[in-house]
This record gives sequence, structure tokens and C-alpha cells, in this order.
Amino acid sequence: MNKLKITDVKATEILDSRGNPTLRTTVTLSDGSRGSASVPSGASTGIYEAKELRDGDRERYFGKGVLGAVKNVNTTLKLLLTSLPSADIFGADRAMIKCDGTSDKSLLGANALLSVSLALARALAVSLGVPLWSYLGGAVRRSTPVPMMNILNGGAHASNNIDIQEFMIVPVGAESFTEAMRAGSEIYRALGSILKSRGMSVAVGDEGGFAPDLSSDEEAVELICEAIIKAGYTTDRVKIALDAAAGEWRSEEGYLLPKRGRRMSYEELVEYYSSIAAKYPIISLEDGLGEDDTEGWRYMTEKLGDKLMLVGDDLFVTNTERFESISALGAANAILIKPNQIGTLTETLEVIELAKKKGYRPVISHRSGETADTFIADLAVAVSAPFIKSGAPCRGERTEKYNRLIEITEEMN
Repeated sequence: MNKLKITDVKATEILDSRGNPTLRTTVTLSDGSRGSASVPSGASTGIYEAKELRDGDRERYFGKGVLGAVKNVNTTLKLLLTSLPSADIFGADRAMIKCDGTSDKSLLGANALLSVSLALARALAVSLGVPLWSYLGGAVRRSTPVPMMNILNGGAHASNNIDIQEFMIVPVGAESFTEAMRAGSEIYRALGSILKSRGMSVAVGDEGGFAPDLSSDEEAVELICEAIIKAGYTTDRVKIALDAAAGEWRSEEGYLLPKRGRRMSYEELVEYYSSIAAKYPIISLEDGLGEDDTEGWRYMTEKLGDKLMLVGDDLFVTNTERFESISALGAANAILIKPNQIGTLTETLEVIELAKKKGYRPVISHRSGETADTFIADLAVAVSAPFIKSGAPCRGERTEKYNRLIEITEEMN
């Protein structure tokens, strides 16, 4: 029997949800199977993330073009992968990492490598005639994640006066993923109705959440609690999660909340989080401190680790080495998983497996600059992740992930 091989790799420059360029790559196998994948991009990015490759030509897309990354896929990576003896995702990823040769994938671009890695996985699933989640996760019974829906935006994701970046609803009491989506949609609409009735803006931010100007970040939580009740739910069934993105606030003197001009030490920030968590139904806090503030993270975990899910995003950047070293310090108790932070599928799977072994909850996540690609939905089911972040139940690039999860629920049944 002939071994399955990679016969073609083709990338194209497309646009993401912000109108910025990104890549879509298609991988073709020797049996005619094809798989395509598009990669996202973040606005609030960690300093330790793998580096996406941008052209830097100010005359074209203000320097954000990705023709260089496209060329790397269509020449260097195509030549490399079509010369491999077989179509194997682990072998292909290792070959691409070695070919790039840098610690942050800055030579060929993490966006170039990831587009190929995800497309190859899809092609292999097509070749086997199985859903992507089944190919990635095997025959073991899997579960769908609970959605964490960002329904009110601030920080770098909105041009309002709110410092906390994401205010999310988490329908932990829903009986199924479909019911969780129903709850999220109804609460989202209820929040819009409340804002409109008070003359507030119902324009949305990058991830589909509303972005009004408010008197305080705490008012945002109060509005969401009101929307939960207005939609007919309770805060026993629907909880709240926050993404502070506090790395954006880091300053020489601790932290400076830029939109309100307030300076705080890490101890003061932790006390603030503790006070609002005691007052409201908050179950999760992401990036409550900066990625280089390991002392602060240890302190926060000691104070809040038994009360909240403390999610490290910029802290870990989906990187096995960073996770190994920082988790050993006792920082955080959950990890955000963004494949484009590391640049290949297999490295993403490795850090998820390591996190589980250490008792950290993996939370699969989109990026603020997204495409309609639904890969992370299948990934979340494949690894039985307890949660997935894909933004508000609004805007096609967000709802496509949720709709794919509804389809997967039917496939599993």
C-alpha cells in the first residue's frame, strides 16, 4: 500500500475580521484529500508569543500585509513538505520548526507555519473520512465545552472608557451546549435592550460585545447581572468571567489603568479583584496581572486560587517551556490556549496535555482578529476542554465557532 504523501501546499492572502491581511492555506494529499485553514491575529498580544510575519510595507495595508508569509508557504514550506516520505502531522510540524530554526518562528512566520499545520490536520481527517474533532482526539468519548461569551468589551478591544478588556457570561448551569448558546444569545439581547433604553451605545467591539462608556468597570458587571435576570436566568446558572488583560497596564511603578489614569500595586489590584468577586457571581479571571509579574501572580494565586479560576494567557502564551517554569512557581490554575501563540498544532496539543497532568484547566480561545475558520471548536471537543472563548453570540467569525459546536454535538450523538 502506498504511503499517503503531501502533494501540494498553497497559501493565499485574505482578510480577517478587522480588515487586516492574514493567510488561508490549502494542503492537498496524494489521495486527493484537501484541507484548508485560516489563522487569526490578536490586538492584545503577549511579548513572549511566537511572531507572525508582516511585510512592513507602509504603502500596502499600512505595513500589515502577509505576502512574505504567503511566499514562505508557497516556496520553502511547500518544497519541504512535499519531499517528506509521508503525510504525518507530527513529522510535518517538526520539519517546519527545524526549517524555521528560531525560538519564536520569526524567520518563516508563526502565521505561515500554523496555517499549514492546521490545514494538514484537516486534510488528514478528510482522508480518513472522520470529523476533525475525532481525528484530533481519537475514539474516546468527548464532551463539548461551556462557552465563555464576551458580551461587553473594554480595554484594547474597544474605544470606550472601560479598562477591563472582556466581560463574559458563562452558562455553567445549561443542560447542553445548545441550551448554553440559547442562554448566551438571550442575555446578550437583554443587555442590548437595557443599554438602548438608557441611551447608551450599542455599538460593538472587536469580539462582538457592546462597548458603552460607563461610570466604572463595576457598572459593567452590574449591567450584565441585570441582563441575566431580565432574560429569565439566575446567577446560579449563569456566571461571569473577566479578562483584565493587565499586561496592557504594566508600568515602572506597578500598574496604570490607562483609561481612568489610576495607579495600583499588584497587591491593590488583587484586593480589587477579591472585592468584586465577593460581591458578584464571578468565577474566572484571566490575565489579572502582567506576564512578567511572577511575584504578583504567586501572590494572587495564594489569595484567590481557591475562589476563582485564574487563567494565564500572556503569562503562558501556549508555550510548554514557559508553562513548565511558571507553573512550578505556583502561578495560576488554568491556561488559555491560542494555537497562533505557539505556531503549530502539535505544540498546542503538547501544552494542553502537560497542563492537564499538572491540574490546570485548558480554556480554548479565539483571537480578537478572527476569520470564519472553526478549527478551535473541533480542538476544544478533541481535548475535552471545559471552556471555550469565541466572543459574543454576534458577528459571523464568532458565531461560526459556536455553530460548529452545535453541529459537533449532533455528530457525537
